[in-house]
Amino acid sequence: MLLVFILFFIFLLLGMPVAFAIGISGFVFFIQQPTLPFTMPVQLILSQTQNFTLLAIPTFIFAGNLMNNTGITKRLVNFASVLVGHKPGALAHTSVVMSTMMGGVSGSAIADAAMESRILGPDMIKQGYARAYCAGVHGFSALITISIPPSIGMVLYGSIGEVSIGRLFAGGIIPGLLMMVFLMITVSITSKKRGYLPINKIKAPAKEMFTTFFRSIWAIFFPIILLVSLRSGMLLPSEAGALAAIYACMAGIIVYRELTWERFQEAILNTILDVGMIMYLIALSGLVSYGLTWEMIPQALAKFILGLSAKPIFITSIVLLFLLLLGMVMDSTVIILLLTSILVPIMKAVGVDLVFFGVIMVITCAIGLLTPPVGVAMYSVCSIMGCSIDEFAKESWPFFIAVISVIILCVLFPGLITFVPNLIFG
Repeated sequence: MLLVFILFFIFLLLGMPVAFAIGISGFVFFIQQPTLPFTMPVQLILSQTQNFTLLAIPTFIFAGNLMNNTGITKRLVNFASVLVGHKPGALAHTSVVMSTMMGGVSGSAIADAAMESRILGPDMIKQGYARAYCAGVHGFSALITISIPPSIGMVLYGSIGEVSIGRLFAGGIIPGLLMMVFLMITVSITSKKRGYLPINKIKAPAKEMFTTFFRSIWAIFFPIILLVSLRSGMLLPSEAGALAAIYACMAGIIVYRELTWERFQEAILNTILDVGMIMYLIALSGLVSYGLTWEMIPQALAKFILGLSAKPIFITSIVLLFLLLLGMVMDSTVIILLLTSILVPIMKAVGVDLVFFGVIMVITCAIGLLTPPVGVAMYSVCSIMGCSIDEFAKESWPFFIAVISVIILCVLFPGLITFVPNLIFG
């Protein structure tokens, strides 16, 4: 397997697409194993796509793309502006609040960061915000989307690690809200120092808040409906994703009447591109996963890590630090696909709650979306906002510290993650 990993990183450094780097490296493993039939790689690639639980991924992505074309996003922006428009750095606060509400809509940090940069970015620049500061706010606030259900990363982790996706969804709520609070505090401090002004001179009256809330209620209640349907046993995760798509269509056609045939086609096209990329990664990652199992690497790694210490908090911290560093050179989706099957047995052996670990692992891996050299969301927001990676790094470090602080807090107090799942599911 050493040759497989060496080839994988060489291909990445050469700029090869991640899916092809994984696939070619995986095939090399089978070439090295004369006892294994060469038809097995093809069978493994096909079998990876036959997982029933993974049906939740295309349906949730489709629902998110539909909601972005129904006018819900526009109403969420208005609601967020009404809530925080009176604060210094109001548009930056709006980005944070909007990401919290968008978690139930997109489930994708990259999509959320790009969308907010396009919607809020131009107005922020007009009001004197630094371009790199805008990129940092939009990028790191989008990480809230990873935590608030439905999260595609949690669906992947739950499917591979055989952990309840409903519990994972519930477990992400408090960390997501904590990220919102920590990021808003960071925005308040940095905005006052820079002199970024509020949009409104006074706080919006309660009547205006309630009116704007009811206009965006279909998006706000979306995660609640998902959790209730999963908790009651009415729906499986894959069925909940289908319900989400129907829900988005009804909201766009009946309630807001903004889902035109052209927008529906656009949602389908974006969904095909997103699902194609993710499922291609999932299919080819099966080759490397099989090689890891064949070489008994999970057992060897578990033995090594367990030999370091018997304390769960120490083991968890070491693993999360490793994931944080790995996220700087590898996409978060790839990390979840490759390492979940290795790390879940280790966490189970030391007595760490798998729901707790899943939530914290997905959030930690997602930070890599905003760190060089392979930060997909970072490149996206920097491109839209027209700033360099160096400028982004200088302006966004306070937000990086805010998110890391939430992770540390959750590691020290695991109940912050497990409280809601235990309350809802027992």
